[in-house]
Amino acid sequence: MTGASVGTGPESGGRSLVVGVGARRGAPDDVVFALIEAVLSGAGLDAADVLEVATVDARADDPGVVGAAARLGVPLRTHPAGALAAVRVPHPSGTVGAAVGTPSVAEAAALIEADELVVPKTRAPGGKAAGGGMATCAVARRYPAAAGAYEVSGRKTSTSPVTPGSRPFTMAAMNPPTWNIESAGPDLRHHGDAEVRGENLTDLAVNVRTHTPPKWLRERIAASLTSLASYPDGSSARAAVADRHGLPVERVLLTAGAAEAFVLIARALPARRPVVVHPQFTEPEAALRAAGHGVDRVLLRAEDGFRLDPEAVPEEADLVVIGNPTNPTSVLHPAALVERLARPGRTLVVDEAFMDVVPGEREALCDRTDVPGLVVLRSLTKTWGLAGLRIGYVLAEPETVARLAEAQPLWPVSTPALAAAQACMEPRALVEAAEAADRITVDRAHLLAGLAEFSEVEVVDAALGPFVLVRLERAAEVRERLRLLGFAARRGDTFPGLGPQWLRLAVRDRATTNRFLQALDQAVQALPTRSGR
Repeated sequence: MTGASVGTGPESGGRSLVVGVGARRGAPDDVVFALIEAVLSGAGLDAADVLEVATVDARADDPGVVGAAARLGVPLRTHPAGALAAVRVPHPSGTVGAAVGTPSVAEAAALIEADELVVPKTRAPGGKAAGGGMATCAVARRYPAAAGAYEVSGRKTSTSPVTPGSRPFTMAAMNPPTWNIESAGPDLRHHGDAEVRGENLTDLAVNVRTHTPPKWLRERIAASLTSLASYPDGSSARAAVADRHGLPVERVLLTAGAAEAFVLIARALPARRPVVVHPQFTEPEAALRAAGHGVDRVLLRAEDGFRLDPEAVPEEADLVVIGNPTNPTSVLHPAALVERLARPGRTLVVDEAFMDVVPGEREALCDRTDVPGLVVLRSLTKTWGLAGLRIGYVLAEPETVARLAEAQPLWPVSTPALAAAQACMEPRALVEAAEAADRITVDRAHLLAGLAEFSEVEVVDAALGPFVLVRLERAAEVRERLRLLGFAARRGDTFPGLGPQWLRLAVRDRATTNRFLQALDQAVQALPTRSGR
């Protein structure tokens, strides 16, 4: 379990430094301790400000690391190699990654529950006889408002309180310090389009439906261009969305894609203890961090099929974000289970960007008005191929919609995007979307059947989105070989809770899938053995 603590230490008080340590087996505690002292002193840091020492769990009983933590008088916190491997570090090492399972024990252990790297990885000096090179050390700083990550069991890996109002919204939050995103571990700003941009590859990395937008939708968008001299008027499109979901228009807000909605929520809604359920689309957390919020994570576990346990979400969370069906796991959570996350005084944000791909949209909450604090996000990007047009919408209580609207700039949605939104709400479009959902269900079954033939590939069960999540050893190498064979797959290590052994694959038509499965077979078979033969 991430965040297991070994030993005891004084109350943290104002302590904020996390010392990450990587050490070889048998490194003496005086070498490790001397390295930590030298690093702290050289950076002008006080050992009295050290909150804990952190390392990989394989070193939990190593006398050198344990002894150094004891001499500092602080706890030793350990983390699984897989969790550390998901943390972006400035100085990765392929040798360390092969030996331990994470590219940098010291930097990743320091950063995994902290916010800013203060001292990068430093190696113990001196010759071999003096213990030189036997240990590495890095120091990170933890900010109070960013403390706290939660396992799916509900047991906290950090209990540092978030001071109410400690991160108020100000204009300065529009351009906050970059550490709040850059030190968040995985690259939250990485998206699937980066896998294919400028490359002539068959795209399995982006979840937009192929051969879209259809001709009739392109024609409707093109017809709107004659109105570009006038300012956009979203009233008709807003009414169409409301009618499609059987809601009053006051509960609808049109946005420039779901991404804008995440930014509005982060900047306009009060949130003292926001929680994001991961693995999921990373933009909600990135938006919250960019607005200056500390973010807690509930990490759903692969061994549980990435299924939601509502009890894992801390009671004090006043804003909770979850995807359904979830990107990248393709898990569809029961609506009754998601609904259990709602309560008075809490905003529950449900990202239903892929719900229209689920036949019958079962488990949808978009038309519910009896769930307190419910905010549902929808996107027209995926089914209709409108990523470049930017159109989505929010469904929420009128007071929430009004608050989000106040944070929008004037005319946030363009005239062509409004025309597309109105067209996609019409009966003809809804029938086409339902037919597309049925086809994707069949095509996904074909992909899953093909993947089942690979003993090297483990697929997340019960995939119900337009993509599947798979785990295989040396996935990064397989992904690169697939690129050479003409296919782009989405890397999984940028999603919190996953790691470099995961890939996400978009569902495509049967012919494309057959070609991909052949390429995957070649990519897997071409991998050299561990011994290099």
